[in-house]
Amino acid sequence: MPGIDHDLPRWDLGPIYSSFDAVEYSRDCSLLEQRSASLLEELALPFPADAVQLAQRVLRALNLLEAAGDLSENLEAYASAVYTTDTSNSRALAAINALETLSLPLAKAVVIFRERLAGQADSIRALAASVAAGDSLSGLSGYGFFLLEQLELASRQMPSDMEDLANDLSRSGGDAWSRLHESITSTATALWNPATGERKTAIELRNLAHSSDRNVREKAFRAELAAWKAVELPLAASLNGVKGFYLSLNKRRGWAGALERSCFQARMEKGTLDALIRAMEGSLPVFRRYLRAKAQLLGVDRCAFYDLFAPAPSTGRHWSYPEAKDFIIERFSGFDPSFGNFARHAFEFNWIDAEPRAGKVGGAYCTDFPLKGDSRILCNFEGSFSSVSTLAHELGHAWHHELIKDLPRSQAAYPMTLAETASIFAETVVLESALAKATPTERLGLIEMNLQDSCQVVVDILSRFYFERSIFERREKAELSPDELSGLMLDAQKATYGDALDPDQLHPYMWAVKGHYYIPSLAFYNFPYAFGLLFALGLYARYRKEGPAFAVVYQELLRMTGRASAEDVARSAGFDITSAEFWNDAIALVAERTAEFERLVKEKP
Repeated sequence: MPGIDHDLPRWDLGPIYSSFDAVEYSRDCSLLEQRSASLLEELALPFPADAVQLAQRVLRALNLLEAAGDLSENLEAYASAVYTTDTSNSRALAAINALETLSLPLAKAVVIFRERLAGQADSIRALAASVAAGDSLSGLSGYGFFLLEQLELASRQMPSDMEDLANDLSRSGGDAWSRLHESITSTATALWNPATGERKTAIELRNLAHSSDRNVREKAFRAELAAWKAVELPLAASLNGVKGFYLSLNKRRGWAGALERSCFQARMEKGTLDALIRAMEGSLPVFRRYLRAKAQLLGVDRCAFYDLFAPAPSTGRHWSYPEAKDFIIERFSGFDPSFGNFARHAFEFNWIDAEPRAGKVGGAYCTDFPLKGDSRILCNFEGSFSSVSTLAHELGHAWHHELIKDLPRSQAAYPMTLAETASIFAETVVLESALAKATPTERLGLIEMNLQDSCQVVVDILSRFYFERSIFERREKAELSPDELSGLMLDAQKATYGDALDPDQLHPYMWAVKGHYYIPSLAFYNFPYAFGLLFALGLYARYRKEGPAFAVVYQELLRMTGRASAEDVARSAGFDITSAEFWNDAIALVAERTAEFERLVKEKP
């Protein structure tokens, strides 16, 4: 496989803030402090009982809350963007810590705001109902769902002084453990060439999993495991710290368990999640068929974990970054010209940091800056079609933000489940457009890549779900050792991949790799990816039936994602996600693609 491009771009954060010393940065820090103080003053008195006065007070509080929230998000996104591209940057880390302190009054105000709503709960419910019915005289049009959600959260929070303490302690608790994980994983290395002493970072080693050379993949896999082994103790401490912090606060706030809170954050019913998990479990035989066919394609008896990302032998071409850029813009434009123009803008104005390097975190993400309305994308481009797909995925997130950036933040904050819909739909647009013009040889490679990604989003995500469920069950009783964590991960992989993967060639340290386990405020940030994939497949099937007119429907659906439950957003697109039938229909599309892949493998000369 050719080496990584040397001309990969780094993002330009200058239009956001030129530096931590910029006048604009200091100004916004001061504004955040002032607006948080103004909000606390506004909330000093209980909300009135009179309906008209109540609506006016709620609207004033919301305006202040959203103004301060935009400032906080903008500042924190900037500091995080600087830090995640250089985790050795002490100034960025100091800024993150300072912003956590600066945002404490805002966090306190959110708690008091919910208390004020709860103090007039019946009136707030009546107000939300009138807004939902179309009443716009109050000025609260569009806020009905948000107000009801805040009432539920009010019933799930501790007294304000305890919430204030919890937010303060999180800086040296869950947040600190999370940063430790970022710092360690971005700098962990292993010996690559004993003769020269060359070392590679764990991120670089993981990128080599896409190599077409099995010897390189296996060597990188062994080195990666050695890298994680060397840092397993602090990473285990970090995971225990994050999960222990989460469990303690959950109990204090009255959540029955991590899954109950996760479903609420995902804005979906537990029954919907159960239907999704059952469909994922039912799909395992399909994905095991895919992995057996892939083993045949690779010329091995059974795939090892390091074969999961191997490209199809005849189509593992290297993509240059300019080729990926042109390909994505063209495919997005074919679906919706405005989407294509948006992607072109993101590329041309240096919104993307694609260069893998020491000190930069692994994986990929999209972050947005509400004051300017821009987004930025971090990825680690290594030239495979998977990298192209990842770029499309993150640009899908950015497009989602572009479509809702004019909405108040309280109506634009969408849940994890629907966050992945736009990104995976964008991936699907890229793939399907490519397949339409592919030769049979190219088609084999593209279908393999699609099934490879789907296998990760369903099978591996299910293993992560099982693992995290086990973690919460065990962590309530005691801290877990690195060996215990690795054992749980191996059990989860065996339960999902089954005999389609060599049981002696699994990845016991995936608990160290995946940063989603280390987010203090979230748990089970895994099933939303499967939700996003299968929901996106349903949306794409509708697009194929309706053609270009669907682009408008799609935009409206994305604009709704912050203002309704996942079930109601799905209903707006004509789907019932509470039914196992919906999820099974989406899995059937994967099964069709698997059958084609098996046929193409058999027909390959």
